[in-house]
Amino acid sequence: MDKILLTRAGHSALNAELKRLKSVERPEIIRAIAEAREHGDLSENAEYHSAREKQSFIEGRIKEVEGILSLAEVVDPARLSGAVKFGATVTLVDEDTDEEKTYQIVGEPEADIEAGKLNIKSPLARALIGKEEGDSVEVRTPGGEKAYEIVTIAYI
Repeated sequence: MDKILLTRAGHSALNAELKRLKSVERPEIIRAIAEAREHGDLSENAEYHSAREKQSFIEGRIKEVEGILSLAEVVDPARLSGAVKFGATVTLVDEDTDEEKTYQIVGEPEADIEAGKLNIKSPLARALIGKEEGDSVEVRTPGGEKAYEIVTIAYI
């Protein structure tokens, strides 16, 4: 299996989620199932079926997070420098609108575009890899071609 790249922050967040799932959510859902069983006939017990469905989701997420963590390769961006690579925080200017955006290039499990965390496999991140400050990049998006200029590259 391929390694899954994560930043230190992403690795810590996944560990915290796993701990919460195992120590808080799993025991809560077990209590909810036990309580729903006490209400009698399980075939028509909506609370029971809902709790079992939630338990299935929690157990699936635990397995998923454990799998990611077992394949994780943690990269500390603070130890990097130079051209854009995994972990870089890149400030871009849209060459059409002069709108400035800042993204950190992260692994797939920690990607969150709303939080400025750009998936390394995304078209924009792939276009940025290897580029330097002042370079222009063109990216094909669902809305058409977009051109960006790299203003700054930081490794925090």
